[in-house]
Amino acid sequence: MMLGLRVDVDTLNGTRQGVPALCELFRRHGIQASFFFSVGPDNMGRHIWRLLRPAFLFKMLRTKAASLYGWDILLRGTFWPGPDIGAKGAAMIRSACEDGHEIGLHAWDHHGWQAHLDTMDRDAIRKALERGYKRITDITGQAPICSAVPAWKCTPVVLEEKCRYPFIYNSDCRGQSLFCPVVSGRSLPQPQIPVTLPTYDEVIGQGGVANANFNDHLLSLIRPERLNVLTIHAEVEGGICRDMFSDFIEAALARGIAFVPLSAFLETEPIGAGCLGRTEIVGREGWVSCQTEIPAQ
Repeated sequence: MMLGLRVDVDTLNGTRQGVPALCELFRRHGIQASFFFSVGPDNMGRHIWRLLRPAFLFKMLRTKAASLYGWDILLRGTFWPGPDIGAKGAAMIRSACEDGHEIGLHAWDHHGWQAHLDTMDRDAIRKALERGYKRITDITGQAPICSAVPAWKCTPVVLEEKCRYPFIYNSDCRGQSLFCPVVSGRSLPQPQIPVTLPTYDEVIGQGGVANANFNDHLLSLIRPERLNVLTIHAEVEGGICRDMFSDFIEAALARGIAFVPLSAFLETEPIGAGCLGRTEIVGREGWVSCQTEIPAQ
């Protein structure tokens, strides 16, 4: 039974501290994963203004975000310019590449994308993708082979613009199976590998799930008859939850679960056709992109 392991790296702290910790853990267990890097300004602290929204405030309190991420992350880019992740974290990005992990583009400006995608025109989307793609290529000496938008926020325009790059797959949505997205009646060539399992911040503190039983809860959702794709965050599983995630890996391996980079599914799973829609997920504020069926003609 395969579990696709996707690592989102959103911040400078996640790059400089979480990535080396996860790489060491993966080397210990012989695991290969897919890393998606944010490589421009770290402005994640600007999300603090979302505390005015009750749903976001509740999530911050439920996940104990201050202890989970640290105040330096939560305030970064608010009262002073956000640091350049690619410039300050290049060595860590290269090390993940040298360890043989899949390297993908997450974002140029994670906060900017997550907060403003709804108002970004095609030119702004194109520039954001181009800057991130070029930065990763310059850092690693290799073009990123895949991409995954921040916070699962994607649009048909984004899908079309991604076709300008040689990505062998994208992971931009939540869903159940591999599919090539249909946009304006045309099937795009880059398959989507959707995330199928919840993230730590979506379930912790809800329905009786706490750190003590989180691993058991997550393991119960991994099933042989379905596509299993998990997203972890360098800032969380490579940080304060590192020991808990290490225990999860050992428990999963003991059950015969094999951790694989997302591209492994291109060889084992059928690729259908589908569309990109929007939905809301319990435990996550705002909309996310999701896999939907092609509308009947």
